[in-house]
Amino acid sequence: MYSKMRFVSAQFIPYLKDEIWKSNAKHANDMAQMLFSSISEIKAIKVTQKVDANGIFAILPREIIPIIRKEYFFYDWDESKGEVRLMTSFDTTEEDILNFAELLRKLLKE
Repeated sequence: MYSKMRFVSAQFIPYLKDEIWKSNAKHANDMAQMLFSSISEIKAIKVTQKVDANGIFAILPREIIPIIRKEYFFYDWDESKGEVRLMTSFDTTEEDILNFAELLRKLLKE
């Protein structure tokens, strides 16, 4: 087992030394800001928390949640209010954000 740990741990050297973690985190946070900008323009959606990192908490109309879930993964946060947690990551693209926001607009006819 210890020999395997060395193999797995070796990837952390460039991840930390070359600050790959930092560029990944910055990208995820930037994508969250882009997502926030895109969905905060939609009248039927209410962002409930300040966006400080890569998570967005928003209340969506309940009837569209199952439809959106067919194409995108997200977490239910407070089902009684229709509040969800949307997350971005190191591999989220601008196209992902634009497509998600477009689907919301289409479903909400905005």
